[in-house]
Amino acid sequence: MRLLIDATAIPADRGGVGRYVDAMVPALARAGVDLAVACQPRDAEHFAAAVPDAEIAVGPGLLERRPARLAWEQLALPRLARSLRVDVLHCPHYTMPRLVAVPVTVSVYDALFFTHPELHLAVKARFFRAATRYAVRHADSVVVPSIATRDEVLRVAGGDPARFHVAHLGADSTVFHPVDAAERRRVADSLGLQDTPYVAFLGTLEPRKNVPALIRGWVSAVRDQADPPALVLAGGRGWDDAVDGAIADVPDHLTVLRPGYLPLDDLAGFLAGAQVVAYPSLGEGFGLPVLEAMACGAAVLTTRLLSLPEVGGDSVAYCDPSADGIAAGLANLLADEPTRAQLSRAGLARAGEFTWDAAAVAHVEAYAAAISARGAR
Repeated sequence: MRLLIDATAIPADRGGVGRYVDAMVPALARAGVDLAVACQPRDAEHFAAAVPDAEIAVGPGLLERRPARLAWEQLALPRLARSLRVDVLHCPHYTMPRLVAVPVTVSVYDALFFTHPELHLAVKARFFRAATRYAVRHADSVVVPSIATRDEVLRVAGGDPARFHVAHLGADSTVFHPVDAAERRRVADSLGLQDTPYVAFLGTLEPRKNVPALIRGWVSAVRDQADPPALVLAGGRGWDDAVDGAIADVPDHLTVLRPGYLPLDDLAGFLAGAQVVAYPSLGEGFGLPVLEAMACGAAVLTTRLLSLPEVGGDSVAYCDPSADGIAAGLANLLADEPTRAQLSRAGLARAGEFTWDAAAVAHVEAYAAAISARGAR
């Protein structure tokens, strides 16, 4: 099977979709797929190093701009797929070319553009609703990261259930794994924490991550403690304007840090070193930060919304997404070291059940189904 995967949509600062593509490409190569990767110039060396046997097709520099990338996807990507003589094209970010001669697989991550449009910029929500509707009707197969996402997308956008393929994501064990006390201390020192305990959040500060409620819940849970843990909000700044207001209301004796993107090599130490990793999201297509924290042996607090219980199972603690619910969940975990230790062990074991190699097998099945579906038509 010869596959072209379009990696031009992923940003320079890797969020969930970027990490998904970065992990899937070498996993597909390990699964025996003959790969070609279309990417932006800034990513050419990265993918050439990750998959030395793959053919790297470098697009023009203007693909950094979204309108230009979308035009390239419609006009140039079908020609590229044809010239590379691929059997199937994988478009890993909702959108796909309208006129393409080869079978197409599209990745759809969640249905939140339909169910929670208020959590997104209005223009983005409209665009991705239209893209999702088109993909589920016209792609030869659709890959989703969870059963919850499959069911939600079918409910709100329609489509043929037979074309949907669930591929649970994985945690990269070379990055996300337990680390020793020295590494945890190194990362804490780099953040200026030294011996201060902390609650960790990792993700883009966007409305669906529910960070303002996390801040208020953390304040309520720790404000009267003699040695209160700091709150560290790591990740991209995003577009949640309520975060600044919530931080402004934090009492002076408490510490909130916003270090931005952390180096990839620091993530294991950051997650493993936290007393609790809090991820009170209002909805996820999968919940990769939860899995990655579990893989580092962290005690995780999250919500029961959408796919998150599918990932966490009985190996994480759950809370209501309100500030009061988060406060209760944090207070319980911070006061109960044996429970945190038990969650650490259970989460580490459960994280081992989610691998990128298993995800690659599910993707190969989706590609084969796309080829069969196109042939049948």
